[in-house]
Amino acid sequence: MDFKRVQKTLVIGALVLLLGATCVLGYCRWSIQSGLDTWCAIAQERHPHPGDDIAALLAYVQSDAHSLRDRNHGVWALGQARDSRALPVLKSYYTASECDHSRCLCQYELEKAIKLCQGQTPNPLHIRTPKTSNAGLQ
Repeated sequence: MDFKRVQKTLVIGALVLLLGATCVLGYCRWSIQSGLDTWCAIAQERHPHPGDDIAALLAYVQSDAHSLRDRNHGVWALGQARDSRALPVLKSYYTASECDHSRCLCQYELEKAIKLCQGQTPNPLHIRTPKTSNAGLQ
């Protein structure tokens, strides 16, 4: 087999893999970002905190007016937001016991969100954080 042909095939294969990986990462980033934006909008609609999506998400997660499933989505969104203000609320629901999705928030999702909010995990996809109020942060 001709060396130049093998070399050309390898280069084309590497470029195809690189393009594929870029597309997958782009889709993952878009999916996470759009999910975060959606849950921020839902939380703002139900628990208005103009200019502070984190406060709205915190109110949403703590409200018994929403299903556990929807509140778990709020927990996920708080984790993706990576805001340390969420830690007291997230930790208050975390028991480290087995999940019982019919009676309490998902312990696994809470654990992941806590780690993200503590800054223990990098943000390689550069997920844009939600709007937050600067009031009282001085």
